[in-house]
Amino acid sequence: MRSGKLLLCLALLVPYSASAQTVGEIVGEVRDPTGAVVPNAPVTVMNQSTNAGRATRTNEAGLYVFPALPPGPYTLRVEVAGFRAQTRNLRLEVQQSARIDITLEVGPVSEAIEVAAAAALMATENATVGTVIENRRIVELPLNGRNFLQLVALSPNVTYGFATPGQVSGRQGGTRAGQNISLMGMRGTWNRYTLDGIENTDVNFNLYVLLPSIDALQEFKVQSGIYPAEFGRAASQINVSTKSGGNQYHGALFEFLRNDKVDARPYDFLGRNPAKTPFRWNQYGFTLGGPVWVPKLFNGKNKLFFMANYEGYRDRKMF
Repeated sequence: MRSGKLLLCLALLVPYSASAQTVGEIVGEVRDPTGAVVPNAPVTVMNQSTNAGRATRTNEAGLYVFPALPPGPYTLRVEVAGFRAQTRNLRLEVQQSARIDITLEVGPVSEAIEVAAAAALMATENATVGTVIENRRIVELPLNGRNFLQLVALSPNVTYGFATPGQVSGRQGGTRAGQNISLMGMRGTWNRYTLDGIENTDVNFNLYVLLPSIDALQEFKVQSGIYPAEFGRAASQINVSTKSGGNQYHGALFEFLRNDKVDARPYDFLGRNPAKTPFRWNQYGFTLGGPVWVPKLFNGKNKLFFMANYEGYRDRKMF
């Protein structure tokens, strides 16, 4: 049996290109040392991977908002005349609404206060219930078959790996035939999948359509209740965000091999000295991402980025 999976994401990403299901936002309030709100205060945010920046000002209530931000590391900065500049570093997750309130301190703008790391942010801007599975767990936890959906079981109130209905096995085929996830006791076919905000749900049994390679994933979020307005289907939402390119080139080559030549012989219960069953399993591919660069013609640093990924799969059990 041979199958191939190709996920070629030319992520020509400007900061506004992601869809509502995966992007996040940063909101907050700016106050002076007395607790009074500071209107018309300039606030900027910069993506640390791409140096893409956006600017806004607080309204008359001292509030600011940066909507539609792709997940990733950010630097938030507030500069107001007569006060020290304030800088906050944070990592924005899939569909997260991060609230960063700033209290200014009297002093020259040239004196800056920088918070290099912050505690985990509480979700105070909406009532959405969900769990983010970040890139480190996706890459480092063992996955038989490199199927990242096994990690949905890390979310609370999830049942994974139980038998699928007979009609699903007969009509779907491949790895999808054995895929079953139940949240909060719901049926295993009441799930919805999105990939970078694009519908990735098969209408037959609400199974996934495309299963991206784990090396192409940034993170994903399992939502189990009180969904925002952009959701309206199924009992659970599994929102996947793929990696985008940045100002640094990153890449990898990989192959995962299983072979009966290195397997032990099965135990001989009947005294007939059984032979090993033929087995070959290869999963291989690459990832590459960075700025688009054409020698002597174009340098995409801080402007244009790409991410490419390929994964092949070969499973041979009979010769």
